[in-house]
Formats: sequence, structure tokens, C-alpha cells
Amino acid sequence: MKTKSYVGGWKSIFYSFHVIKEAGLGSVAKTITSKNTCKTCAYGMGGQKGGMVNEANDKIEICKKSLQAQLTDIQAPIPAHFWENNSIEQLRKLRPRELEMLGRLKDPLLKLKGESHYKTINWEEALSKIADKFKGTDPNKTFFYSSGRSSNEAAFLLHLFARIYGTNNVNNCSYYCHQASGVGMKSTLGTGTATIQVHDIKKADLVFVIGANPASNHPRFLTELLHVRRRGGNVVVLNPAKEPGLVNFSIPSDVRSILSRGSDIASHYLQPRIGGDIAVIYGIAKVLIEQNKLNDSFIKNHSEGFEKYKTEVNSLSWETIESNSGLSTEKIKEIAKVYIKAENVIFSWAMGITHHKHGSENVEAIVNLAMLRGMVGRKEAGLLPLRGHSNVQGIGSMGVTPALKEKVFENIEKHLNVKLPTTAGWDTMKCMDEANDGNVDVAFLLGGNLYASNPNLNFAEQALNKIPFKVFVNTTLNEGHIKAVDEECLILPVLVRDEEKQKTTQESMFNYVRMSDGGIDRISNLRSEVDIIAEIASRVLGNSKVDFKAFKSHEAVRKTIASVIPGFEKLNHIDKTKEEFQISGRTFHTPEFNTPSGKAQFIFNPLPDLDRTKGALSLMSVRSEGQFNSIVYEEHDAWRGTKHRDVLLMNEEDIAEKGLKNGQRVNAKSKTGQIDNFEIVEFDIAKGCVLGFYPETNFLVSSETDGRSLTPSFKNTEIWLETI
Repeated sequence: MKTKSYVGGWKSIFYSFHVIKEAGLGSVAKTITSKNTCKTCAYGMGGQKGGMVNEANDKIEICKKSLQAQLTDIQAPIPAHFWENNSIEQLRKLRPRELEMLGRLKDPLLKLKGESHYKTINWEEALSKIADKFKGTDPNKTFFYSSGRSSNEAAFLLHLFARIYGTNNVNNCSYYCHQASGVGMKSTLGTGTATIQVHDIKKADLVFVIGANPASNHPRFLTELLHVRRRGGNVVVLNPAKEPGLVNFSIPSDVRSILSRGSDIASHYLQPRIGGDIAVIYGIAKVLIEQNKLNDSFIKNHSEGFEKYKTEVNSLSWETIESNSGLSTEKIKEIAKVYIKAENVIFSWAMGITHHKHGSENVEAIVNLAMLRGMVGRKEAGLLPLRGHSNVQGIGSMGVTPALKEKVFENIEKHLNVKLPTTAGWDTMKCMDEANDGNVDVAFLLGGNLYASNPNLNFAEQALNKIPFKVFVNTTLNEGHIKAVDEECLILPVLVRDEEKQKTTQESMFNYVRMSDGGIDRISNLRSEVDIIAEIASRVLGNSKVDFKAFKSHEAVRKTIASVIPGFEKLNHIDKTKEEFQISGRTFHTPEFNTPSGKAQFIFNPLPDLDRTKGALSLMSVRSEGQFNSIVYEEHDAWRGTKHRDVLLMNEEDIAEKGLKNGQRVNAKSKTGQIDNFEIVEFDIAKGCVLGFYPETNFLVSSETDGRSLTPSFKNTEIWLETI
């Protein structure tokens, strides 16, 4: 299949006109110019500089994803009579996009066991019911989950309530996305976040984009890649699928790009087999070692474990590397040559790297490749895990994890004069397993769509259905509200970020903290997440341990965060200074690392076993272009050229070898599940590999996880096709 000449550009601009038409020019203008952080990806824009400006003062860069999120938030509320006229069974017939576009949630909604409809209730009834449930439940039979859409204030308050209540069963959506990045970077560098700032990218002459599709998921990063190319630098993409937006993209905010037939993004595009990235990385490392193109000073003075790593890499034959990667020695050596010539190199990656049984090992391999040439621990070079939701990194920083960092644990106990539980908490998949075993009585789900985010959706529905009482805190309706809801469920409607009555803060993937003013008044009867959590905590725990009602003040929450979480000290005065800031201790511009020895660690892991069962293909479950996380904004994928979501994108040779035709309908089976009546679409993807959208193809994906990060392997599922 021929890759499109370019994508983006005028289509994105026309979509902007669509949003303006739907929402009104005044409403859109007020929304995008307010002093609020962008609601979509964690690249980070907006805040106190207003006008969607980042920390490098790059001016108004409004991407399509931002507009889609705004259009959802600007919707009118769902009328109260809707719930009387539409049963849950009727709602199950709607597509996820149709559910999202029904309107904003306005009233608390209750569905009792055995009932067929949600009904509206008042806030007092809803909060009393939740408090009574928590009071009557063993804390060890509850769990608390957060998506990445919430504020730092809400996240901190959520886990503080849970722990003082008596449980460490606290986790967030990163366990289904970038947890492997944290594990792999922690073992090598002692950090779990980006080692660079936005300013560093502007001096890079080579950027690796590995297992990521920023054209769809981080559009503003694409602008930086364009500038790398214009400076005469290179962008090396490793991705089994030839994503049109990474080949040539027309960037709406760039005059030269929009008036031309797009701008070249990738200078080199390698398509390894799914899971073959680590073999490619070792191949590049092998060339560097053989040709002695290493930073000897960095290796000698600032690292440990190199000799063992060197021996293991040298022992790999090119035949083995080719077989495991699916690429020729020549192609890998070509990229090694590009790397050798570059002076300032940044390595970026996303879930094509982390969504594997060897996800943590993938990340370690990337870090070590950077270390070989001293491309970490200095300015204008380093590591950038491309985080998803706008505050997913902040959620983790605040402590929405099963285990708190030792210093944070100690600080909370001392500052608040409380004792926190020390039992092992549950990660996200563990919560699902425990629910399936009947060990969960109450689940509190702050944002997101836990159902659709799961692998093995039949299991997910079964497990969630066994929880007697679930609380959802959301802005719009999603599949999680209508599937696995046989028992009692409560939905609480909340304010979105730019509607908050008090200021909130968020953290970008660059470790930069912004403040959002909120203040836009759209819908009455909504409450903030902080207000809801503080009220429930106060009712459940009283004020004998912590005065949670005092935490209805966002400023009070920020002052506590500043006192207990290292690096966030500036939150103590941000309400007065309005000073947004870089979190201290995270940017590595000098070769000093947070490992026990202070040195970066070389770690060699054996190549993964990628052998497939005879006749099987390898499926990777990904987002469509018209989608952000589990939210579907458009049924079609304008970049990949699909008209609907029930598709399997395949290599033309595989289609022919299977005796199939482009456009033919098939069923697909795995060891986990089956999907029916999916259309085969010819696409430029590595042979033996298949691309499908999530959550639709997640029925095929097993619950097997990377044993270290506990992240499910969404990206390499054996499937078999059957003709209809």
C-alpha cells in the first residue's frame, strides 16, 4: 500500500471551523484563550501564560485533539428525563462516540441492583450513600483508581483519604500505559520521568521516535520534529506500521507547512516486527561497540556494568538480530551511522515500547543506547517518554500508587500526625483479579473508563460486574457506565478543568507544573473532584485524624503537597506568585543520577522470544487518529484512511498469503477471545503484523503482564483469521 503523500493541514483547520460552528465563536475563543492547561496530552500547554503557550514561550499551538476535547466539554447537559426514557440495555446499543456526544452529565445518577435504568438523585443522597458504603466496608476490600485527567490536588486528596481510611489499594491508569518507563528508567538512572526540558529539544540534531505516533497522540511534538528537520537534523522512527503522519505532515500552525504539500518528518523509517525493537537497539549498540564510537569518559566515570553489557551485546550474531527484529543488518547499520554522526540526541518512545511482556527491558535498552554516547546527563540530549493524558504524570507524583516513596510516606505521617497502612497495595490488574475473585466490595473510579482501558474485555466485564458498589466520577457517559453494572452503581458529575471554581495544578511530561485558573461557568449543579473527595472523606472519617473539610480549599491542599512531596515546594506560594515551575531533582543536565552509587547502570536483557505459532499473526492494539485514550471522537481514521473502527490493518503480502482480499470481512480469534465481522484493510505494516483499534480488539488481548511493571502486553497478541 502506498503511504499518503501527507496528512493533517487543512483537514485540521476545517475541523476547527466545525468546532466553532457547533460551540459558537465566543465560547471557543473564551475556552482556548483562558489561563488553563490543555486537557489532552501531557506535552503540556497553557496555564498562566494563557493562549496555549508552553514553557518555551511557543505561541498559540492549537491541535485537533484539544479542539475535540473542548467540543465534548462545551456540550449542553443531558436532560433529566433522558434517564427515564432510556434503559441501560438501550444505551448498550450505542457506539462509544455516541455515548460521549449525548451531552454532559449534570446530576448524580444511581442504578440499584436489579434495576434497568439510572435515575437522578440529589447530591446529599449520593454523598450519604457513598459514605455509608465506605463506613460499612472493610478497607482491604476496596480500591481507588484515577485516570490522568484529574488535578494534582484531587489526586493527592484521593490517595490521602484512601490510606487514612485504611488501604493502599490505590492506583492509576499508568499501570496500563507507561509504568514500564518508570521501572526501566528507575533501574538504570534512578528516575522515572523525562531527563530533559522542552528547551533541550530545540537544540537536538537527532530524535528517535520509537513505538509512538505523535502525529495523532502528541501533535505539538510533531512541530519540534519538523524544526529538527529544518535545522538539517534527522528524525528516526521505529514503528511496525508506516504511519502517514510520521512520514509527511502538514502542520496547521506553520505557514510554510500548511501552504506546501506538507513537511517531511521522518528522515529514516524502520519497520521492525512487533516486539523487535530491542533487537534493533542492540544491533545499533553492537555497531557502536565494534567501531569504538563510544563516550569513554561517560562510561568510565558515570556508569557501571558496561563490560558485562559489552560482552553480551558482542555475543549476539547478526543472524539472531535480523531474525528477532525483522530488519536487515544493512538497515540497522545505516541508523547506527546516523546516530554516530549526531551531536545532540533525544530518545522518545511511547506504548509501542511499554506494552510488552518485556516492556521494562525495552526501556532499559533505550536508556543504555543513550548512555553509550553520553546522551543522558547533559543539556540538549536525553530521554523523553511520551506520556498520554494531560496530568497522568502528576497523578503519579502525587502518590496515586500502591506504594508511596519512602520520603513521601515519612513526610505525610510527620506533617499530618497520622499512621499510614503498610500493607502491599494492588496495582490496576491486581484490582481486576481481586474483583473477579469476589474480594472487592467498593470501587471508587476517579475519571477515565477502566472497563475500556482493560485488556481481555470479557474478563474485565465479568470482574467489574462482581463489585457490589461502584462510584464513577466523570463528565460524560462512557462504556464503563453501561457495561458490568448489574450491581449498584453511582455516577457523580464533575467540573472540567477550566470550570473549576478554584485554581488547580497539573504536571507535564517535562516535569513542569502549571496552574489553571478555571472560572468558566457552563453547567450548574456540578462539583469539583476536590470538593467531592473532601466531603466523602470527612463523612467517613470525621475530623479526628485529618480535617478533610479544610481540604476543600485547594490552596490548603497545595500547601500540604508542598510540605510532603519533594520537588513541589514552590506550590506553597504559587497562589500569590503565580510562578509555574520545573520540578527540582528531575532534569538531568549533569551526569549525576539517583541510583545508589550515583552512576547510570548498564543492564543487558536477553532478546525476547517472538516465535509465533504456525499460521498466527501478531496484533497490536492502538488508538485511532480520531481518539484520545479511551474517548472516541470520530469513527473514521482520517490519517490511516479507514471509514470505521471494526478493521484489521494488514500487510498486502499477508492478505494474499491468507487467501484474503482487501475489504473482505473476517473473524479473528486468539487464545483469549474472538471478534467478528472485521474488515481487512491493506496497510503498510511489517509482514506478519496486524494493527487494530482499542478497545474493539481488546477482546483478543490477554491479561498477561510485564512481570516487573505489571503493564499488560497490548502490543503482541497472537491471532488467527477465519473467513466468514
